[in-house]
Amino acid sequence: VQLQASGGGLVQAGGSLRLSCAASERTSSTYAMGWFRQAPGKEREFVAAISWSGRTTRYADSVKGRFTISRDNAKNTFHLQMTNLKPEDTAIYYCAAKETTVAGTTSPAAGWYDYWGQGTLVTVSS
Repeated sequence: VQLQASGGGLVQAGGSLRLSCAASERTSSTYAMGWFRQAPGKEREFVAAISWSGRTTRYADSVKGRFTISRDNAKNTFHLQMTNLKPEDTAIYYCAAKETTVAGTTSPAAGWYDYWGQGTLVTVSS
């Protein structure tokens, strides 16, 4: 599976962005998906994840209530809607996929995922 992330850009604090991740093949039936980010000088960190059914989601505490992960299995894409952005959200955002047959499975661990997109830069100005 190849993943292509898009939607990053420059936004003022308090603004919104919607990131998208397109998969090269059907991911609806067996792939859990996740978003991670890496700020300059910091390690990659978990942001959000969604099970292949879409029924289970998981968020980092730092983004709960502000970010929403969703997926459109018919289009092999998933999204991260980001609202009330803060300067500390500035980072390169990566999408990731994990093939799994266990319904409802997600993980905040980067090592759990099999496939990664190239990243899209989000810059939030104060």
